[in-house]
Amino acid sequence: MATVTFKGKPVAIAGDLPAVGTRAPDFLLVRGDLSEARLADFAGQTVVLSVFPSFDTPVCATAARRFNEAVGAKEKTVVLCVSVDLPFAQSRFCAAEGLSHVVPLSAFRSPEFGQAYGAVITGGPLRGLLSRAVLVIDPAGTIIHAEQVSEIAREPDYAAALRALA
Repeated sequence: MATVTFKGKPVAIAGDLPAVGTRAPDFLLVRGDLSEARLADFAGQTVVLSVFPSFDTPVCATAARRFNEAVGAKEKTVVLCVSVDLPFAQSRFCAAEGLSHVVPLSAFRSPEFGQAYGAVITGGPLRGLLSRAVLVIDPAGTIIHAEQVSEIAREPDYAAALRALA
């Protein structure tokens, strides 16, 4: 079980991120129109999986904007922003921010996503939300980059994730 911090205080996370070199676990998440999305829907593309507590926080919003800008124009690459926010709120945020190069997906119906990806916060004030993590999955479904951000209130290492795309 991973432990990260939130504003300097330890927070327990259920499990660990899947390891680099392993096959990415499948998932069933919810799109803004309430349809379902699986990892297989993005087969043949490189997937940047940006996992975070909520779009409704400054750091999460910044991460979505940064990945939208940095990765959005890359061919055969998709950025999936995953939180437990309701799909309606995710869509509203992305529309208001002009984020057309990210796909917001909600895990509100899928607690197994957080378990499979070792990202469920199991203690502290954010219990039940997802931790901040970035995974890059190659077109064959293999994880080629994984970062569990050690302090939830900090941004991920964008440069490391972008290097994995090269």
